[in-house]
Amino acid sequence: MKLIDRESYLNRLISLKGTPDIKVITGVRRSGKSKLLEEYIGWIEENELGSNIIYIDLTNLKFEGLKEYHVLNDYIEDRYDKKKENYVFIDEVQMCEQFELTINSLYSTEKYDICVTGSNAFLLSSDLATLFTGRTYEIEIFPFSFSEYLRYYKMTDIQTAFDRYMKEGGMSGSYLYKNQEDKYKYLADIFDTLILRDIRQKYKIRNIVLMDKIAEFMMDNISNLTSLRKIADTLTKNVNRINHKTVGSYLDYLCNAFAFYKVRRYDIRGKKYLASSEKYYLSDHAFRYAKLGTRNLDYGRVIENIVALELMRRGYEIYVGVLYKKEIDFVVVKQNEKIYIQVSDDISNEKTFAREVDSLLKIKDAYPKLLIARTRHEQYQYEGIRVIDVAEWLSNTGTRYINGSNSKI
Repeated sequence: MKLIDRESYLNRLISLKGTPDIKVITGVRRSGKSKLLEEYIGWIEENELGSNIIYIDLTNLKFEGLKEYHVLNDYIEDRYDKKKENYVFIDEVQMCEQFELTINSLYSTEKYDICVTGSNAFLLSSDLATLFTGRTYEIEIFPFSFSEYLRYYKMTDIQTAFDRYMKEGGMSGSYLYKNQEDKYKYLADIFDTLILRDIRQKYKIRNIVLMDKIAEFMMDNISNLTSLRKIADTLTKNVNRINHKTVGSYLDYLCNAFAFYKVRRYDIRGKKYLASSEKYYLSDHAFRYAKLGTRNLDYGRVIENIVALELMRRGYEIYVGVLYKKEIDFVVVKQNEKIYIQVSDDISNEKTFAREVDSLLKIKDAYPKLLIARTRHEQYQYEGIRVIDVAEWLSNTGTRYINGSNSKI
């Protein structure tokens, strides 16, 4: 299988080397957690000759006997070398029952630099503090970004590449298949496994049909404002009444497993978060095509989904902006930075362009404003708003400045 270096993730791991944190690599199934672990091990082997690396892959039958936490602990302790720097790497750690007892015990000895990966449903961000009594640092892995897609295929024509990326997405395992039908079958299998095995096992879900219907509804409504009651009412047609609280629980499970990301609304004028209606973005837009087919293509909403994931990759907190009943697609925040972003497919129509910029122009503060669209042209400024082609923006790793300020996006 062809591989590329995922430098941003690797550099984060390298920067944490030697800290007492338990490093926990999370992310949607098949997004590259295990490959990143291997890449990091390779870096240590190359740059720290003589280090003692204890690597365990619990999906490998070679390590079948280590799925009991006492045995796992003894195996690691027996391989400790007091004369060397000791690293412990455990892939798919949840396959060892009560694994947290072993990790906490190893952590307490202060002898090991520990890094683990695991199934999304069993290493939830919300559960890390409860599972591990030591300090944890989470590194979340996303599917391939567009810039990684370009590097993987060594493409220089970014517009042609973006057309392909729109259809294929960022789950690199699908790239091994030659035709689109097989790619989508692979992606559908991944999504079904994520739902039927991980979530069902974690939460003991009985109504798998309802879970699947909710997932498909959310895929069909990515980038749309959605309420629990609306979902329940839509799914209730011609079937038994569905409680919106049940819908909320199932949506939480899907988000916990990194299938979807929930984005809250933010009142720009009142500077407060709004409780009703949120947007949900799919962890990879190609899952939508794989599960629902390519009917009812809405490129604008898919592009918005792609932009949302890219903003998360770049480390921004994202919110849906509300100003005088108008919607701003994204209010993004990082430390003291704040940026307002509108996303569109085609702004060649004068009315469409006016609609997109109107919401941004009504914002009176001095923070940067950005319109990302499928322009296929060089970027330009319109009354202080930076207008940029989506493929150009995505292929950029975030080093260009907005309006001459220090805001990197």
